[in-house]
Amino acid sequence: MILYHGSNIEINEIQLSKGRHGKDFGHGFYLSDDYRQAVRMSENVVRREACGTPIVTKFEFDTNALTSLNACHFDGYTKEWAEFILANRQNKSDKQIHSYDIVIEPIANDAVGVQIRQLSRGFISFDRFLESIKYVKPTIQYFFGTEQALQTLKKL
Repeated sequence: MILYHGSNIEINEIQLSKGRHGKDFGHGFYLSDDYRQAVRMSENVVRREACGTPIVTKFEFDTNALTSLNACHFDGYTKEWAEFILANRQNKSDKQIHSYDIVIEPIANDAVGVQIRQLSRGFISFDRFLESIKYVKPTIQYFFGTEQALQTLKKL
């Protein structure tokens, strides 16, 4: 399977230590099977970092390895999916709150941080939170959180 990573630099070697904390599925390396989503992400990174140019790096993912890894996969935009994102986004520590090597889940929209603040302040219900973080066009993102998981990727 072909996956894409959008950034402001080309990824030649994946380093988990470079990932940011407080992301949807935790501290790790994120990819998409949607090239256009990766392009949008690369443009967002350039805007956020105020440097570089949008670059999409292409990887091949050996899906056969899923049988030997601890993988998580939610079926769509469910309450459990939203709770998982909320817990990971609120975790600012260096320790993961889950033990998954790989997480394959729908992507949340770009305003998830705003929605978390609205929920935590009691301005919206959890059901409203769930509805508001769904991405307009359902897109799957792939999280690789361990060195073992990274071994399933080959840069193309």
